Amino acid sequence: MTNVFTTPLLTPLLRLAARGGLRLAGWQTGIAQAPSPPYVLIGAPHTSNWDFPLMLAAVLLLEQDARWLGKDTLFRPPFGGVMRWLGGIPVDRSSPQNLVGQMAAVVKDNPGLILCVSPEGTRKKVERWRTGFYYIALEAGIPIVMAVLDADAKQIRSLGHHTPYGDAEREIPEIQSRYRGFSGLLPENTVNLPD
Repeated sequence: MTNVFTTPLLTPLLRLAARGGLRLAGWQTGIAQAPSPPYVLIGAPHTSNWDFPLMLAAVLLLEQDARWLGKDTLFRPPFGGVMRWLGGIPVDRSSPQNLVGQMAAVVKDNPGLILCVSPEGTRKKVERWRTGFYYIALEAGIPIVMAVLDADAKQIRSLGHHTPYGDAEREIPEIQSRYRGFSGLLPENTVNLPD
């Protein structure tokens, strides 16, 4: 199925628009140093509705096929078709049975895919990150690319990548440590990461 990242003729035009729009808004990107797909791309902090168009524009500039996870309510009429065309995969948070396995299978079946996930799971203030991104990458045997939306510097850039090896209690805090000191567009919604 074609989407915003794979539609012939339209996608190159959208990439030009994304590049121009980011430049006009004063934003810079630097996530092109990522490994070759497939990988899970996490983007944080996620604090505002504006995070979505900013990250969508940044991911468009990677010139790869991508999908992102979003709550299922975003996919209801009248905008459901648009959200799917934008690369969205609906997630029913009230029934997350085997989401990790399903998403790992999607990545395995699409070896050129980037799966974008917000570890907070919402733009509202939360106490802790959700860990599905880690387990999807672990089960699929792919790296996690860490992207930060640095509102203070107006940059969306890579903080490196990590290939999970199965010690979540150690690895997730190491990943989170790379995000300390960054606040989102709405700083009051930024997660307080553990020390």
